[in-house]
Amino acid sequence: MIDSTTKVRVARPSRDLAAAERFYVDGLGLSVLWRSTERVSGEHDLVMVGLPGGAWHFELTRDPEQPLEPTPTVDDLFVLYLGAPVDEAAVARLEAAGGKRVPAHNPYWDEFGVTVEDPDGYRLVLCTRTWGA
Repeated sequence: MIDSTTKVRVARPSRDLAAAERFYVDGLGLSVLWRSTERVSGEHDLVMVGLPGGAWHFELTRDPEQPLEPTPTVDDLFVLYLGAPVDEAAVARLEAAGGKRVPAHNPYWDEFGVTVEDPDGYRLVLCTRTWGA
């Protein structure tokens, strides 16, 4: 039923889709894969970001009629395994796009990467390790 080719969508609420898009697209370098283009009563506004052709994407949603306030914790992480040192210019782009570099709650992530809080308070970890290492 589930194997290594299974597609993955991670979805979560955002208080400001434009700010979240700037962070993940301008700051991180992901692409907008799809977005709602017109307001339809009873439906969420959303933007999907990721890499074209990738097996995953990140969906950010907002329901203007019944908005949810994001409630991230210090352990709600979106981890990218880079397999290389973190480029400080990339961290600067994330900060310029509305992010905030923060110490990790778990010191493991400070030892092996950099943690940046997105505009909604969720944490992105740029990890120097490779997947499975």
